[in-house]
Amino acid sequence: MKINFKITRKWVKKFMLMIVSVTIMGFAVSLLVLADMGTDPCSAMNYGVSKKIGMSFGTYQLMLNAILLVFVLIYDRSLIGTGTIGNMVIVGYTADFFSHIWRDICHIPAILPLGVRIGILVPTLIVFVTAAACYMNSGCGMAPYDAVPFIINAKLEKVLNKKNLFKFVRFFFDLFAMSIGIITKGEAGLITALMVISLGPAVAYVGDTFKKRGFLS
Repeated sequence: MKINFKITRKWVKKFMLMIVSVTIMGFAVSLLVLADMGTDPCSAMNYGVSKKIGMSFGTYQLMLNAILLVFVLIYDRSLIGTGTIGNMVIVGYTADFFSHIWRDICHIPAILPLGVRIGILVPTLIVFVTAAACYMNSGCGMAPYDAVPFIINAKLEKVLNKKNLFKFVRFFFDLFAMSIGIITKGEAGLITALMVISLGPAVAYVGDTFKKRGFLS
């Protein structure tokens, strides 16, 4: 099969947007852990399981996404791109790197006053959602964890002959991840629960806003 691929200025722009976005997401995850009020559902689950089996967060996240990648390759390869690999590798290891900075170099205590935690949390949530919106709208593909709900939704809508089920599929997918995070005592908390409900719509809103202003064109 012949593959026609050219490295254009537009492709480079999207690729750099993806790289910067997933790096910022990893940075934001490390700050969410510092705030100790929960992370996104996927990270909450992966932190819990990785601690249980004695593996770094970045390595376990890469391993889990590699397993999910096989599922995505079988059912919908169109969801795969450079952003898939970028998210699989960069987010987890960037979070590990900055967690090391906070803990071992800056010597920030594990338990912070509530006011400080809230002060970290609010801007970090804004940064995380904005970075996630840019990554998901970069057109470079998505992480296997994010791709699986799209595949499940497509199959479910076909079987049930109904449309607009994605928000429900994504809700229960994230709810399942959060439940594992709670069971394994991962980074699950109030913010995790809020993200289960609102992360999808928030990312969509930020993405649409950026597109209208030409930031993602």
